[in-house]
Amino acid sequence: ELYNRTLTALLKKRAVGIGIWLLFMLLAIPLFMNLKQELAPLEDRGIIFGLVSAPEGSTVAYTSAYVEKIESFYKETPEMRRYNSIVGFPTVSDGRAILRLADWKERTRSQQEIVNELVPKFRSLAGVNAFVVSPPSLGQGRDKPLQFIIMTSAPYEVLQQYVDRLVAEAAKNPGLMDIDSDLRLNKPELKIAVNRDKIADVGTSVDAVGRTLESMLGGRQVTRFKNDGEQYDVIVQVADVDRSNPDDITNIYVRGRNNEMVQLSNLLSVRESVAPRSLNHFNKLRAARIDANLVPGYAIKDAIDYMKDASKRVLPATVQNDLSGQAREFRDSSGSIYLTFALALAFIYLVLAAQFESFVDPFVIMLTVPLSMTGALLALWLTGGSLNVYSQIGLITKHGILIVEFANQLQERGMALREAVIESATLRLRPIMMTTGAMVLGAVPL
Repeated sequence: ELYNRTLTALLKKRAVGIGIWLLFMLLAIPLFMNLKQELAPLEDRGIIFGLVSAPEGSTVAYTSAYVEKIESFYKETPEMRRYNSIVGFPTVSDGRAILRLADWKERTRSQQEIVNELVPKFRSLAGVNAFVVSPPSLGQGRDKPLQFIIMTSAPYEVLQQYVDRLVAEAAKNPGLMDIDSDLRLNKPELKIAVNRDKIADVGTSVDAVGRTLESMLGGRQVTRFKNDGEQYDVIVQVADVDRSNPDDITNIYVRGRNNEMVQLSNLLSVRESVAPRSLNHFNKLRAARIDANLVPGYAIKDAIDYMKDASKRVLPATVQNDLSGQAREFRDSSGSIYLTFALALAFIYLVLAAQFESFVDPFVIMLTVPLSMTGALLALWLTGGSLNVYSQIGLITKHGILIVEFANQLQERGMALREAVIESATLRLRPIMMTTGAMVLGAVPL
């Protein structure tokens, strides 16, 4: 009855109704602009990834020692069900430890709360870069959510300077943490220069010297050994203790003239140097990737916008940028929502026009879209929600179709337009509230 009286009064003052409609339509704009945007809200999937990046040149044993420390952190976590680790993949200096949490009903803390507890423990590990990653709600990504790529035609040494500038600028943003880059130009290496004249004098060859170094230091499979139906590779290699120092290379002997053994220190010189771990390209340009974790509550869109602005501030205009990983997925999904939304509205209008056999009635229904949009955006803003693939799908839920249909039926029975509108809206209010309430309450257990 209250709704009936309000609607009757409002129809007598049409300008007020139009003003309220315009107000709600305009209110949707700031709500849409100020809502945080992400690909999907972070869900509790019961799994946590701990990633380790050791200094370039580190051995598997060095990396493994830090991974074992991470495992000790996992052991101290009451919600731990099991864990496993991988060391030396994709490079010798990389490792990861995967923690599987107990079932949701068996723990009181969420995955994100456990991550927040682990973060300071990971940061206490001196000697490596260690960080925690929660897997995304969509997909199987195990990398950091923000992956920002810069591209240039300049040499890699210049690209390293650009990376350092951008990393320093990104560190000023309190919403970003665990900032790192995949550009590594400091991988230790040993450069060996051979004296071809001396090699010829002692009656050996450069090929023999190279194969000797390969066998003694890198290892060479010389045969296979079978025992009890099992087959084993037999690998020749110097013991670890005898190949832990660059000087050990010169202590190796090679066979010369008359089967005499000649020490390599007489035939070559060893010099320590550095080299790039890998030279990455993106879109046919020299590229480097800067990745970072996000502080809880900091949206991926804000992180992307910040990195783009920072790139404009500290890098030359010739440097291009792009996205990868979760950030790229978010950009692609966000860029298509506007076109998808417009096509959806056009499709709905055409379907309704065919249903009502009228171009006016569907237009009346479409005019209520701003009201539903504003209500949905306001609900997201009040509850701290975000614009993501889930909320975008649910932005429009329409109940106005049956109101218009019922009003048309009343007019066909001889009722005036205004009375038909009031009567149909009043009678439809209760079933609309019931179906909406049933839908909302049905989602509560989930």
